[in-house]
Amino acid sequence: MLRGLDIRDLLIIDRLELEFQPGLNVLTGETGAGKSILLDSLGFVLGWRGRADLVRAGAEQGEVTAVFDLPNSHPARAVLDEAGIPVEDELVLRRVNRADGRKTAWVNDRRASGDVLRALSDTLVELHGQQDDRGLLNPRVHRQLLDEFGGLGPQVDAVRVAWREVSQAQKTLDQARSDLAAAQAEEEFLRHAVGELDALAPIPGEDAELDSRRRLMQAAERIGEDITKAHQALSSGEGAEARMGDALRWLEGAADQAGETLDPPISALGRALSELGDAVQGVEAALDTLSFNPHELEMVEERLFAIRAMARKHQVAPDDLGAFAEDLRARLEALDAGAEAIDGLERDLATAQARYDVAADALTCARQAAATALDAAMSTELAPLKMERAVFTTELTIGDGGPEGRDQVTFTVATNPGAPAGPLNKIASGGELSRFLLALKVCLTRESDGLTMIFDEIDRGVGGATADAVGRRLASLSQGGQVLVVTHSPQVAALGDHHWQVQKTVAQGMTLTTVNPLDAPARVDEVARMISGDTITDAGRAAARELLGG
Repeated sequence: MLRGLDIRDLLIIDRLELEFQPGLNVLTGETGAGKSILLDSLGFVLGWRGRADLVRAGAEQGEVTAVFDLPNSHPARAVLDEAGIPVEDELVLRRVNRADGRKTAWVNDRRASGDVLRALSDTLVELHGQQDDRGLLNPRVHRQLLDEFGGLGPQVDAVRVAWREVSQAQKTLDQARSDLAAAQAEEEFLRHAVGELDALAPIPGEDAELDSRRRLMQAAERIGEDITKAHQALSSGEGAEARMGDALRWLEGAADQAGETLDPPISALGRALSELGDAVQGVEAALDTLSFNPHELEMVEERLFAIRAMARKHQVAPDDLGAFAEDLRARLEALDAGAEAIDGLERDLATAQARYDVAADALTCARQAAATALDAAMSTELAPLKMERAVFTTELTIGDGGPEGRDQVTFTVATNPGAPAGPLNKIASGGELSRFLLALKVCLTRESDGLTMIFDEIDRGVGGATADAVGRRLASLSQGGQVLVVTHSPQVAALGDHHWQVQKTVAQGMTLTTVNPLDAPARVDEVARMISGDTITDAGRAAARELLGG
């Protein structure tokens, strides 16, 4: 419930503090007094998109603060919780509009975006008027309104779930078909490439090993002759090993006569012969290593070049050829299994579609029953509004399936017997339209959950007994809740629980709007003004007292 509205320096308002009450709150005043400014101000603090030039001339900024009561079950609490804003029993919205156009908002003293304000607005306030294209007159929301009236939320949710399953199954099938088509387009390439790779059978690390062997064999051709000469110099009959052996024998033969003089050289020659033997073995081993089949280098180079050519062909590293081949085999296997997989996915889609059809059909039946009930309720509501001859019909047509079913819903009316029915916003006149909207709102409103409903001159174009009937339906609608009505009808104003008068005054060359709560005598004069015009007569006051007494 809206408890307070504080407006500072907006348009022609310098400072207003309004305290609203439960029940039916009426705002009256002469045309142009500024009643619409109050709605503009409330819409501004709620984040509605509206006028840009709101700041009062000469002021640096304009500011609006709105205070709402939040019962424990109020849906605004969920919005606050999701936005990370502390939830309290009192909700304070404050928004500032600076003269340069910048806007800043706070919710319970926390900075908040316009999106958060609008999300809160949807749970706090509902605005209706003769040009109500946001709600009852908008054919695009008629289905939603019918679902709310029939309490069809669970059925709609079931259809949404079934629709998501159909959409996902269709998406999976489409992707599988696309993948299969792509695979089929490259089937010849895949089979040829896999055949080539299988024939080559590359091994990770083989490229580096072959390159090393190739380098070694190429080097062997250059150094083999020198190593052979070295081996001959060390181990042939005239080589170092033979000469050192001869020298050792000669020294050992002379050692008996030389005493210990030859022992050191004899020992040194023994060690040298041992080391020389190791050297000869090493050279022989090197010769064995460097010896290769004359065709082996050609074979190694052919294998190495084949691997590298294959890697360049497929634009992968040589060591990645094996993994690349596995990927191609997997694509071939997917191709071979693709048709069977698509058959399974088509069955999945058919199953999901069948579930959707069942849920959508059930929702259509429920909507048809709700439409019949709504039409009956509207007939009951239109009679007190002096429209007992009007016929309201909720039309359902079956269209393409979607997340909320197949049904298209349109509210149509025939204002006179025998007259053709048509869309609500095209058939009814201004006064009729306002009564249709009010009847619809009464029928569609069950538990308001603290929602403040605002009716902006919804009684325009009606008078007398009809205006009285409108006022009584508004009063009925406000029971247990809060309704704000901007009205020019004395019959509606007289039925209000609380009454404010909106006036425009000029002081020191400045035009300002003021809003004053009316006590009983002042209320008589205001209702009399609405009856009589600018000059309030005794007859007008008498009529006002009669209305207020009624």
